[in-house]
Amino acid sequence: MEIAGVHIPPGKNITVDIPIFRLPTNTPIDIIAHVFRSKNEGPTMLVLGGIHGDELNGVEIVKRAEKSKMFHKLQAGTVIAVPLLNVFGFINFSRGLPDGKDVNRSFPGTKSGSLASRVAYALTKEILPHVDFGIDFHTGGKSIYNFPQSRAYSADPASIQLAEEFGMPCFIKGGLLNKSLRKTAHKMGIPMIVFEGGESSRMDEFSVDEALKGIQRVLVARNMVPAKKVASNKPIVIERSIWVRANRSGIFRCIKQSGDFVKKGDILGTISGPFGNFEVKVKAKNDGFIYGHNNLPVISQGDALFHIGIVAVT
Repeated sequence: MEIAGVHIPPGKNITVDIPIFRLPTNTPIDIIAHVFRSKNEGPTMLVLGGIHGDELNGVEIVKRAEKSKMFHKLQAGTVIAVPLLNVFGFINFSRGLPDGKDVNRSFPGTKSGSLASRVAYALTKEILPHVDFGIDFHTGGKSIYNFPQSRAYSADPASIQLAEEFGMPCFIKGGLLNKSLRKTAHKMGIPMIVFEGGESSRMDEFSVDEALKGIQRVLVARNMVPAKKVASNKPIVIERSIWVRANRSGIFRCIKQSGDFVKKGDILGTISGPFGNFEVKVKAKNDGFIYGHNNLPVISQGDALFHIGIVAVT
């Protein structure tokens, strides 16, 4: 295996720096990939965090998996661990890059394009050709908390299988976004799933812990590490969903939250005026499972408040 001109032989653990660009101060920005190789043949797994710079849980998950030495004694195969893809976004507490572009809408990227495109290109050119399957770790967006969940392409049986092995409490089947990492990986024949847990710019131990157990489950299922009993979940499978949005602006108070089952007509929260001049109830429009909710206390009309999944009948 060779990444960015560095040869990584079987049985070795090597860190590779992939140059991307320089800041105006001439400070280099690199993608750092930790490569863990068994002496024995087997699949190559990618674990990736920080494609959005403000999504800290993903960075912490990959970093903590490495620090726990989860990948250090593989009995077969290889793990490529990239804790932080979007270094610039991380430094600046931002989702994207200086030009405002989103790395996860810039794949497969180009060598001479925007900064986001160059980051995407480096991952596509240097890492993905070696990968057999992968997990891309994310969080909810600004103020949106996501219950720990995996997302897989419904038309790809290999991705569905990977999500089932990963074993999150919530499993969402859906499509692929244009110019996303998952779509590019799919075109290359690489099953890739997304983990979502917690919200941006905040650490969430529940999400981190669930993800770490999920990585361990996948390693065991693929015979990359010795068999080990890892507590499993009976997943809540979601095939379609709706957002409940604010019909008034005001102060928002959650009554229900992510992880709750609800019935049509249940009160999910309230919106009240700052001067006590009104209060309205936010109600569920259908039966389902809340897998995302808004933590922002002051909201505007039309803001997304609750993401409710319609649970698949099994």
